[in-house]
Amino acid sequence: MEALKTILYFSIFRYPLTLNEIYSYSNYHDSHEIEKELLHLIDQKILTKIDGFYVYGSDFDSVIKRLRGNMNAKKITPKAHQQALFISKFPFVESVGISGSLSKGYYDNESDIDFFVITKHNKLWICRTLLMLYKKIFLFNSRKFFCVNYFISDQQLEIEEKNRFTATELKTLIPLQGKQVFEKFYSKNKWITDFFSKFETNIDTVPEIKKTIVTKTIEFVFNNGFGNSIDFLLKSITLKKWRTKFDFLSEDDFNVALKSTKNISKHHPSNFQKKVISSLNDKLEEVYKNYNINIVKEYV
Repeated sequence: MEALKTILYFSIFRYPLTLNEIYSYSNYHDSHEIEKELLHLIDQKILTKIDGFYVYGSDFDSVIKRLRGNMNAKKITPKAHQQALFISKFPFVESVGISGSLSKGYYDNESDIDFFVITKHNKLWICRTLLMLYKKIFLFNSRKFFCVNYFISDQQLEIEEKNRFTATELKTLIPLQGKQVFEKFYSKNKWITDFFSKFETNIDTVPEIKKTIVTKTIEFVFNNGFGNSIDFLLKSITLKKWRTKFDFLSEDDFNVALKSTKNISKHHPSNFQKKVISSLNDKLEEVYKNYNINIVKEYV
């Protein structure tokens, strides 16, 4: 029941999928297998097909919601490309990509433009601090078009949490700057094919980052032991602040939602990953109770 599991996952976001999209999120070798499963689910009144989209339950308005969000995404994408180019000019940025809802072709009034940033080793926290200062000072801390909440360094490119949520995020990630580092990144995360066997990268058109003289100068000044010490200090200050601000999180939740190491910085205080996986498991339990279909649950 791979098709159903995929549809249930995206139904959390009220985002119905097409046949080709469902097939791309499966491990089936033949799309006809997916079609058979979908026809069976429609016959059982578990799914409804509306204008080429497969809807779980009676959330028929989700089709209109998706189409409207797709149109908005097309309009906002050029701005996202401009912002990614701007972010790439910051010191110690090695690669930039679009993540979140926009990477899946959706954008609405509640959406942010989320960016995934890969930095130079031992300089992640300097890079992050400079980007946060820019956002606070010049954007008045608005994250609407400038949400940079996930950083990794080029020395730890493999994503540690390997689950359906992270696999989906990596599958839909849109690389925009820093081709060579993204090539290394995907080579370290081949585990994605355990979830989506047909996953392939397409980064041929991704340009390498071209830094300004000012950026190169800053990198030169801090690309030494002194810079490493500053990076460690900024990590310590940020981590201390977060532990005080988000003391309501358990240690396990904090270590996932606000992971703060030498090579990783996540700022997801709502622990969205855990919420999504929990919501999916609730839907799987619902399907089991209502239709006696047993699908393996997911874990963070």
